[in-house]
Amino acid sequence: MKALFIGGTGVISTSISRLLVSQGWDLTLLNRGNRNSDVPGAKQLILDINDEAAVAKAIENEHYDVVGEFIAFVPSQVERDIRLFKGKTDQYIFISSASAYQKPLSSPVITEATPLSNPHWEYSRNKIAIEERLMKEYRENGFPITIVRPSHTFNFRSMPVAIHGDKGAWQVMKRMMEGKKVLVPGDGTSLWAVLNSDDFAPAYVGLMGNPHAIGQAVQITGEELLTWNQIMQSVANAVGGEYKPCYVPTSLLMKYGKYDFEGSLLGDKSNTVIFDNTLAHRLTPTWKIQKRFDQAARESAAYFLSHPELQVEDPDYDRFSDAIIEIMEQAEQKVAALD
Repeated sequence: MKALFIGGTGVISTSISRLLVSQGWDLTLLNRGNRNSDVPGAKQLILDINDEAAVAKAIENEHYDVVGEFIAFVPSQVERDIRLFKGKTDQYIFISSASAYQKPLSSPVITEATPLSNPHWEYSRNKIAIEERLMKEYRENGFPITIVRPSHTFNFRSMPVAIHGDKGAWQVMKRMMEGKKVLVPGDGTSLWAVLNSDDFAPAYVGLMGNPHAIGQAVQITGEELLTWNQIMQSVANAVGGEYKPCYVPTSLLMKYGKYDFEGSLLGDKSNTVIFDNTLAHRLTPTWKIQKRFDQAARESAAYFLSHPELQVEDPDYDRFSDAIIEIMEQAEQKVAALD
């Protein structure tokens, strides 16, 4: 079987690429080559996917069983893909997002039938627009699409935390290691779904070349029901730190303009979610999640701690955290002083 991945070395896709190579797939990664060493055994097509003419020439005589698109975020990018891959693939798999589901939710139990509508996050609205365009192309012209909706997926180079700054989760992990408080929206009791990429990969691969997946939207998410308090405690344990939460109303965090907390929180993480993966299990009957979150978190933490290049500090977010914590502590003192 022959596949082309656009990207293929990201948080979600690295594990998929490695699994395919181990299974004997003929896999080509179309990207700029920055992390292809993470997927030994894959072929490389070092190009910018946005250089449509160069890509068209490179694949002129190729045909793929599957094309996987991991780095499309706006509709114009899939318009380009439709032009490039129409007639050149038996299946085009697009990575969407579970954040596309309606906010606020009418029910915390989410299936593929849950409506798509997110007024709080442009990222999610763009994913919705892409899905609608691809479904239109499938219905009207037979373009063989499969849409995959992940929730919060992480790998050895990343760590789920409630909120973080522009440079990722390391600053939050570092604060835990230093015994400092960390920001948590709400009271930390809302349910969230996280999934390690090594457990995501078999479900995705089970959709590849699967005729029953054509024309389908399929969510692949974590199934362990965890509160944010449990997630953050597991992260603290994994890095050998302490979990000292500073609970902050989402509405207050949204007042700060530098970070898009409306999108990432009100449009996503602040919502209690319970995903029903029945369709994914039906399409990939052998799929089973192997790692609890605390186990996967320890693996990610060990990788972070042994790779200094990932320990990117974020002094701006650190100052922001300290300022919000001070505000909340002053508010607690004032409330305690009331008669």
